[in-house]
Amino acid sequence: MKQRLLTGWNFRRIMYAAIGIALIVQSIMVKEWFGILVGAYFAAMGIFAFGCAGGNCFGGSCNTSINNRQTTSSKEMNYEEVK
Repeated sequence: MKQRLLTGWNFRRIMYAAIGIALIVQSIMVKEWFGILVGAYFAAMGIFAFGCAGGNCFGGSCNTSINNRQTTSSKEMNYEEVK
């Protein structure tokens, strides 16, 4: 957990954490308590690097393989002009 908090910081994580903290502060100032929950969610995404703020799914479970299949036969299309 300590390694996850201290390493892997990028621009996206910093922005999520900063915007989340700003939402929390603003929500407290205007007494909109639901905004604190939204801000806490975004701040947590930035601080703990999960979701979109982590850059990809943590643990690599969402990686997909690229299929470089090449088609050997090409079909020619015949077009008919409509007047």
